Amino acid sequence: MKTASPSELDLAALIVNTLTLETAPDDIDPEAPLYGEGLGLDSIDILEVALAVSKAYGVKLRADDENNTKIFASLRTLTNHIQNLKAS
Repeated sequence: MKTASPSELDLAALIVNTLTLETAPDDIDPEAPLYGEGLGLDSIDILEVALAVSKAYGVKLRADDENNTKIFASLRTLTNHIQNLKAS
């Protein structure tokens, strides 16, 4: 399993707390899929995560974004997307 960066661990903690998952944030592989296999999130979970991310990080994640499959592919891709939005 790959090592998560501090920002990835922060986001993992947000996901775990938002969805009350029975896993520790540092047990989430930053490159494992979030949706379906991997962390096992479903579309409702992804919507809840998007709302929590918007509130916590002050960025907007749109449900109609054509890149959502890539954005939510893993903890790492979601973290990178949030950082890119915050930087722009």
